[in-house]
Amino acid sequence: MRIADLRQRLQALGALPVHQDRVLRHWVQAKPMEASRRKIEHFLPQAVRDDLPALMATLDGLVRLQSEHPAEDGAARLLVALNDGQTVESVLLPRDGLCVSTQVGCAVGCRFCMTGRDGLLRQVGSAEIVAQVALARRLRPVKKVVFMGMGEPAHNLDNVLEAIELLGTLGNIGHKNLVFSTVGDERAFERLPQGRVKPALALSLHTTRADLRAELLPRAPRIAPAELMDRAEAYARATGYPLQVQWTLIEGVNDSDAEMDALVKLFQGRYAMLNMIPYNAVPDLPYQRPAWEKAAELARRLHRQGVLTKLRHSAGQDVDGGCGQLRARQAATGTGVPVTLQRRPQAA
Repeated sequence: MRIADLRQRLQALGALPVHQDRVLRHWVQAKPMEASRRKIEHFLPQAVRDDLPALMATLDGLVRLQSEHPAEDGAARLLVALNDGQTVESVLLPRDGLCVSTQVGCAVGCRFCMTGRDGLLRQVGSAEIVAQVALARRLRPVKKVVFMGMGEPAHNLDNVLEAIELLGTLGNIGHKNLVFSTVGDERAFERLPQGRVKPALALSLHTTRADLRAELLPRAPRIAPAELMDRAEAYARATGYPLQVQWTLIEGVNDSDAEMDALVKLFQGRYAMLNMIPYNAVPDLPYQRPAWEKAAELARRLHRQGVLTKLRHSAGQDVDGGCGQLRARQAATGTGVPVTLQRRPQAA
């Protein structure tokens, strides 16, 4: 389901854009209508008020929490069921962040990722993307949303951009705190500058070598890493938000001295920062997580040579929650006990 479908339903009930916004604002901010300081009859037409119970049931049915897996780092991986029985993963991050999924599966087929092993199963609608945020806000505050979960956001652009616009307006999330991640799809570079809400950009690079990148990301665009950086940096400079380069650090694959030297050269003079994330090990895949001490030394080395580097923990490492693993385990074993949420009290 798309946000446009929800607006169309409200419009058919006589709701003007201002009425539609009120309903959607309460939903995405996880604030019950009755929590408003004004009486509901003062700001919604009668036909809309009559339909509210059915509409809220529809919104609540877009996603439901199938299981929650808290981690020692303060993160929590959520297995989220969609209304057709498919599942995706969201991740509650420390410091009020949330990582959302934009596709069921993924067509890029990254060799080190569980999500892409079965290919793309279906797109996640814009309302389903926003519903992941609304659900998470019933658990804890969400002030930042990163589109780095299951799927390649650029392969579902209409839905993702529609969700970003709602989150950056009625959702009350700062534009720089909406982070669009891509492997470097041309369509993202074309469409992002046109949006009303312009999110920060993250580029999943992982290597400076075109040949290795083609091996690790077999269906990513065949654009040289330096050219990808040029395209992404141009958008970053236009928005004023530094480019975030994602680098999944894999033992013996992209952690060599040659790669580090090439990174220093690639970042020279760039309006960019490097997020280095040690690989989150996946069973049955031939890749290994490097020792934290090694990763920390590489980050210090890059920092000393002028590359603003943040070494990040992969959220949920202690619960084996690499993206796609919860869904894969649930599909294989049928586990995942549904969880009933209690709405978190909020001021209007």
